[in-house]
Amino acid sequence: MTGPETSPTTPGILTLCTGNAARSVMAGFMFEYLAERGGRPVHIVTAGTHTVDGQPMSIRTRAALVAIPPLADVPVSRHRSHQLEPADLESVDVVVAMEADHVRYVRRRHPEAAGRTATIRRLVRDLAGGPEPLAERLARLELATVALSDDEDVVDPAGGDEATYRACADQLWSLTQELAPRLF
Repeated sequence: MTGPETSPTTPGILTLCTGNAARSVMAGFMFEYLAERGGRPVHIVTAGTHTVDGQPMSIRTRAALVAIPPLADVPVSRHRSHQLEPADLESVDVVVAMEADHVRYVRRRHPEAAGRTATIRRLVRDLAGGPEPLAERLARLELATVALSDDEDVVDPAGGDEATYRACADQLWSLTQELAPRLF
């Protein structure tokens, strides 16, 4: 998923999970939909910490996305899995991770991005909205050093049935709707 390069008026959001096959893909499409619906430009990147690059979206991920009525007509076939790279981090303002282990991965492998990386649950819980630039609001959270907890995780549906994927999509739909107004 790509969009225009970030600018002061176009926030860049990277959604991160393990294989870039389910959670980060769902969240990325959801943020993109919410931005388009709100008439806001946004640059969305999805990536994984341990991927097989170039894989299409799974049938279960696609089914879970289109089962959410507002997303039923969103074209999802363009996705291909993508390993997180340094260039991805340079083009975004915030990294929205699906679990604490993804944040730990960024802290180890890409410490320069640690201060703008958090789980989606932490951001929903702690990121203030308002007119201040996103970078300033993120800096106040001290994300590079904040203690992490596995209770921040959105559980990976990999290996689960369609109901498991749908439950994950429903959870992410709720979280992205709550967080989106604070990001763009």
